[in-house]
Amino acid sequence: MKYIKLLLLLMCAIPTLAQTTIRRDAAISQMVDEVSSKNIEAIVRKLVSFKSRNTLSDTTSKTTGIGAARNWIKAEMESYAATSNGRMKVEFDAFTQPVGGRIAQPTVLKNVLAILKGTDPTDTRIYVVSGHYDSRVTDVMNANAVEPGAVDDASGTAVSMEICRVMAKSSFPATIIFMAVPGEEQGLNGSAHIAKRAKDEHWNVDAMLNNDIVGNTHGMDNDLKDNSRVRVFSEGIPSIDAVLRGDTTRRVAVAISALIGNGGETDSPSRQLARYTKETAERYVDQLDVKLIYRRDRFLRGGDQTSFQLQGFTAVRLTEMNEDFTHQHQDLRTEKGIVYGDLPEFADYNYIQKVARMNLSVLANLASAPAAPANVGVTTSGLTNNTMLKWETPKIGRKPAGYYILMRETTSPFWEKKIFVTGNETTLDYSKDNYFFAVQSVDAEGHESLPIFPKPVR
Repeated sequence: MKYIKLLLLLMCAIPTLAQTTIRRDAAISQMVDEVSSKNIEAIVRKLVSFKSRNTLSDTTSKTTGIGAARNWIKAEMESYAATSNGRMKVEFDAFTQPVGGRIAQPTVLKNVLAILKGTDPTDTRIYVVSGHYDSRVTDVMNANAVEPGAVDDASGTAVSMEICRVMAKSSFPATIIFMAVPGEEQGLNGSAHIAKRAKDEHWNVDAMLNNDIVGNTHGMDNDLKDNSRVRVFSEGIPSIDAVLRGDTTRRVAVAISALIGNGGETDSPSRQLARYTKETAERYVDQLDVKLIYRRDRFLRGGDQTSFQLQGFTAVRLTEMNEDFTHQHQDLRTEKGIVYGDLPEFADYNYIQKVARMNLSVLANLASAPAAPANVGVTTSGLTNNTMLKWETPKIGRKPAGYYILMRETTSPFWEKKIFVTGNETTLDYSKDNYFFAVQSVDAEGHESLPIFPKPVR
């Protein structure tokens, strides 16, 4: 029966040049619908009410400063965890950031983690969603000004918190961590600490979604108003600077070599996550156009996804389409009739709701899916115009109902075909010289794993 169910899903597929859309899962759709713009606005305005969330601001007051903000975030997430039937726990990941860079004195920072434990004890996968809760004004070292930080990045924090509220009531085979981090404006301090901890403690982080500046729909310079598009930034060659410094794993170095030698410069794990994000989000969220940006981040700028990428994890950044720099990193003031400052009245809460729904759909689909196939390879033992792919059943979690073979032209940014198979190898009448391929696991309900780009094997 499970194969019949999957076949029915496949029959609903609508192939296009841009993507392949599979029928929505009713349970995920219900969670998507529960995401509330009113709740998101309430979260943003509450975070703004702490006046300053600068990483170096007051930690003793109960009403102002970053200390009050992080305590409130933790308490809110604990109220969400109360609905999880014991599956979710909330904790501080506390550490002391030493002097250096934009840290003038040793400073205790606290990441807030709400961990929704997976129900399958054999499935070690972890999915992370994050926003940073610190804020700043023109002078990043000014910890005493009014620093509302509504869009940068109370909006991203609200995304993580609101989907935590919704998803806490559900269960998934894999683990999801809803995170809010400080120190982003001082140098990605919070995310760097938790990413290094994840590497040192051998967390199996399968994907990380970073939401940073996801609340504005008006472009300052071009006067564009756009509430339907969102950008997903993804790196190509994985964490090459980490390889040059010699502080990453051999696994990443081998992956880089395989990508370059196989023409897969646009098929890094982060690019696969970006494509997956586009396909899944557009499946579940109406009036949403996910734009793939083939860069690690915006021009000469950075974000918390980089901390995870430098530790060898797969991560992307989600950001609004057109930024308004009069409301970013600005002292509050009015000049020549222009109001400067990152104030809550400039945020579009229906748009943040859409971004939150996007995150939820991707996380729910990933955490519901079987793990990705292992040791995916394309056979190179002989010269042929056919393509033979082979792989192994995932080594963790439950067994997939089958696999999708993904296929696209070498010039296409999107997967154009999905071919369902049930074995562990297949031969296609298409040349590996002319197409790119990948393999992903799928369960009987149609939840897909991340695609795995094949390595040459004999």
